[in-house]
Amino acid sequence: MTLANVVLLAAEDHNPLLPAPFEIFWSLVALALIFGAFFKFVLPKLLGTLDERANLIEGGISKAAEAQAEAAAALEEYTAQLTDARAEAARIREDARAESAQILAESREKATKEADRIAVNAQKALEAERQQVIVSLRSEVGSLATELASRIVGESLADDARQQRVINAFLDDLTTTVAGDTVKAEG
Repeated sequence: MTLANVVLLAAEDHNPLLPAPFEIFWSLVALALIFGAFFKFVLPKLLGTLDERANLIEGGISKAAEAQAEAAAALEEYTAQLTDARAEAARIREDARAESAQILAESREKATKEADRIAVNAQKALEAERQQVIVSLRSEVGSLATELASRIVGESLADDARQQRVINAFLDDLTTTVAGDTVKAEG
C-alpha cells in the first residue's frame, strides 16, 4: 500500500464532522490554557472593575437619595417658613387695620373735642360781645332816651339816679316787646 492509498483509506474511515482525537486533545489543552489565563488575569480585573462600577452606582444612588431627602427637608422648611411669613403678614395687616381704626377714632374724638372747644369759645365770645353790645346800647339808648324824655317832659333829666330808672324802664319795656314779637313770629 502506498501512502496515497493509506490517506484514501483513512479518508474513507474518517467522519468529516468529527475531528481526529489528537486534534481534540490539543484543542482542549489550548482551550484550558486560554481559560486558565482568562480566570487568572482577566476575570479578576473585570470583576474588580464591575465591583467599582457597582459601588459608584450605589454611592451615586445613595447620594441622590440623600440629596432628595435634603431637598424634601428644605422644601418642608421653606413651606413652614412661608406659612409663618404669611401668618405674620396677616397679623401685621390686622394690627395695622386695628391701629388705623384706633387712630381714626382718636382723630375723630380730637376733632370733636376741638370743635366743641371752638364752639364753646365762640359762644363765650359771642356772649361777651353781646354783653358789650348791651352795655353800649344801654348807654347810647339811655342818653338818647334821656334827651328825648327831656324834650318831651320839658325838664332836664340830668340826675343820674332818675336817668338810670327811666333808661331801665324803657329797656325793660323794649325787651318785653321784642320777646313778645319773637314768640308771635315763632308761633
